[in-house]
Amino acid sequence: MRLFRSLTLLIALVTPTAFADDLYQVEMILVRQNAVPAIVSRAAPEDWAAGAQRISPDSFRTPSLNPEVEKLTADQNYTVLLHKAWQQTLGEEASKVAISDGTEQFGQFPIEGTLNLKLGRFTDVDADFWVNQIDANGLVTASERLKQESHTKNGQLNFLDNGHLGLLIKITSLTAPAPRPVPDEIPD
Repeated sequence: MRLFRSLTLLIALVTPTAFADDLYQVEMILVRQNAVPAIVSRAAPEDWAAGAQRISPDSFRTPSLNPEVEKLTADQNYTVLLHKAWQQTLGEEASKVAISDGTEQFGQFPIEGTLNLKLGRFTDVDADFWVNQIDANGLVTASERLKQESHTKNGQLNFLDNGHLGLLIKITSLTAPAPRPVPDEIPD
């Protein structure tokens, strides 16, 4: 019997943490900062999504950061390029998703990129996005690139500044209990 308990404990200790993955909503806003001169980089590679999973259409959610988008749109200093929200599981192993917008031409999109997310005390975010100019023949003629890594705090809106391009991202747990509201008065 003692062996059985020891074996059970050992299995519990070495079981992969994949069971601990939780469901999160990820929402992102890609913006161009108009006051900062654009930096045109080499054209986006054809394998821009290398190894990334596409987000399934049923995972997309209604964005909650619409007030922020309205403020950015009203300000002449910013151009909102992309705004998407979806749900996905996050855990201690990195999860890389491919995100695109616009009409695909020869595997390229006007806006394309990847987000690599890894859950820890904070969420590690590795963002790699391309804003492409595509000619009449469907070829990418020029690109702007956002390549930024950050440790973001979950449940809060975070800004990844990359000069002329920026990324607002909010990662919220869909399984953790909501924080209790602060009382109006603290009892004596």
